[in-house]
Amino acid sequence: MKSWTRRRFASSAIAMVAAPALRTATAAADAPLILRCSLETPPSHTRNAVMRDYLGKIETAARGKIKTQLFESGQLFPDLQVGKALLQGQVEMAAPGSWSVTGIVPDADLFQLPVLYGRSIDVVHRVVDGAPGQLLAKQIEQRLSSHVIGPLLDLGFFHWYSTSKPLNSYGDLRGLKIRNSGGAGQAWRTQFLGAIPNTTPLPNVSLGLSQGTFDGLITSHETVASGQFWESGIRHGLEDRQFIGEYIPLVSLAFWRKLPADLQQAFTDLWRENVASYRAATAAAQARARELLQAHGIKIVVPPAEEVAATRREMMAKQDEVAKLSNISPDMVAAVSSDLAAAL
Repeated sequence: MKSWTRRRFASSAIAMVAAPALRTATAAADAPLILRCSLETPPSHTRNAVMRDYLGKIETAARGKIKTQLFESGQLFPDLQVGKALLQGQVEMAAPGSWSVTGIVPDADLFQLPVLYGRSIDVVHRVVDGAPGQLLAKQIEQRLSSHVIGPLLDLGFFHWYSTSKPLNSYGDLRGLKIRNSGGAGQAWRTQFLGAIPNTTPLPNVSLGLSQGTFDGLITSHETVASGQFWESGIRHGLEDRQFIGEYIPLVSLAFWRKLPADLQQAFTDLWRENVASYRAATAAAQARARELLQAHGIKIVVPPAEEVAATRREMMAKQDEVAKLSNISPDMVAAVSSDLAAAL
């Protein structure tokens, strides 16, 4: 009887010790997954508004299982470093510009191929939503350990901008030091037109312009507007639609694999259901930004269509050189050429 009592006492004691651990384990299991999203653009930028909306939809769909946190203005990482951060598990989500991950995924520089220079948005969408986009997504999963949740998000067309020197034609770019956002393709095109390339992270652009570190930059109307770069000296723009900036919506595989199948499907469905409206929002933002730039005294010159086409033909004679310099694979070049031929 005494032995039985001692056994009951021992069992009760073990249960009392184990109970807090079990409660802790249960609480940990019930705790929401934290999803940190890193953006280098300021809160006023349309990319931020899009991702803020999407993250809100994810939280609603997850019903308490996911807690999202949006870090803006490069608080965590500039886009040039966020790919490495995804690989190392320092952030769960990002939407970097394609140009900023080319150091790890060279085929992300596909938008810099001369054959796409000056093309319309509809033509570019046929390419990016087709075989080239699918090939890029596979490479990103392999090399960045990240999942592309759906079609890419437009930033908008990139153009040339300068501080003191007017930009009335391509010839006016000669000798200017021009900041770009990364990737060999932008540097090549800058040099092709006689300017000097410089790569600087977006959060440092205002200071660089103010201090004369460079004479101008390649970017979009909306980025100039959100950064209020007229306050840093931007006065002129040459609107050649040299390429369309695309943001790649990424979730780290480490996070993605923690999600049950229904939540993975929610991520995919919510993006696909909203990407058309998100793209429309970015296009509208670019149009508003163009008007805002002009209202702040920035003179925008649009080269004649035939001059843009002639420049594209000149660049296309060097396409193999651009692809080799950018390490763009023959498979990607072939996919772009095939889809482009079908789109034209």
